[in-house]
Amino acid sequence: MDKTINISNSKPDNVKPKPRRRHSPTARISKGESPKRPKKYQPGEFKRKLLLIGIEILSLSITAVLVIMVLLGYSANRFSGTSFFGSLLPFAIGVLALILVTFIFFIGWWKLRKWLQLHSELLTPILSLLFTLLITWLVIHGEFSLAYGNFRTLVGGKEEAGRMTIAHQVYAAYRRHGPAQLQKMVNRAQEYQQAIKDAAVAFDVDVNLLQGIAATESSFMPRDSSDGGRGLFQITQVPKTVVAQALKRLGTEKVSLENSRHNAFIAAATFKHYLAEMKDDLFLALLAYNIGPANGGLRFIMQQYGASNFTTIQPYLQTLPRDYPIRVLSYSLAFRLWQKEGKLLAYEEGNNAIQIQRIGIPGLHTGS
Repeated sequence: MDKTINISNSKPDNVKPKPRRRHSPTARISKGESPKRPKKYQPGEFKRKLLLIGIEILSLSITAVLVIMVLLGYSANRFSGTSFFGSLLPFAIGVLALILVTFIFFIGWWKLRKWLQLHSELLTPILSLLFTLLITWLVIHGEFSLAYGNFRTLVGGKEEAGRMTIAHQVYAAYRRHGPAQLQKMVNRAQEYQQAIKDAAVAFDVDVNLLQGIAATESSFMPRDSSDGGRGLFQITQVPKTVVAQALKRLGTEKVSLENSRHNAFIAAATFKHYLAEMKDDLFLALLAYNIGPANGGLRFIMQQYGASNFTTIQPYLQTLPRDYPIRVLSYSLAFRLWQKEGKLLAYEEGNNAIQIQRIGIPGLHTGS
């Protein structure tokens, strides 16, 4: 049988297939193609991008913290109480909803960020900074400050609740005095402003607190009283160390209590002494200032009755001036309002109560 072999499709065994030709980077460049390389930032450009991202993260963090504090403050006020279904459960649900809303906000921001980056890398930090400024402005104005106060009460617990109770006693005392009576006090104080200011600076105490002490002690009518008080601050017994400190600041060897400047320096040194003794508790320091070192002073009285703060010592001060700190701080509040507003606001008119509470009581609401 005749067999025909097709040689055209057969390949010799010793013939190897040609390797596939790979184009070198230079060959691609010659054809107009550029090699893919990771983008490298210059040092200055990297720092700029890092700064923009830092501004964005910091702004969003501040915004989130402020919003959370305000919303928790509103919730604490709205659902205050001990009822499980009426207060505790709704508050817990509100916290859960706040977490979800925060999560959704950041997802939305991430998508918005991608769109903004297509137009300009400056838009995201600018927009986040504007958010922060807007929220901050809202928090420190109007009723948002009350929500922040409720948040402080929520976190501060019993200590903050006691402080707020006493603060409202001060506001009530300010209201009882009335703007007309307080204005007379402010007018009489003008003659002694420089001496009191110098004493406050010398001993690093709030000048409005010193003004409040002078108003309570002498109504800015210096005199010698029947109980031994002398001068503008009605100085009686003071520790020797206090006198030494006042003499040092005054730069003199002898103190004269009839001299209003000397009297103010003695008062500032005394108040500073009791403030340190009472571990910066403003109410106790004022009470200790008024009681003085007689009978062991306030510290001995507190140890005797087992009291630990101004709230717990008040019931035991039946024959002592337990309202002294309230009166001092109500006058101090008047001087602060005069300093910041240029006038004394009637507490019960319009939104003055909110405005006065926002300005705060000297020594009690100073960023604390």
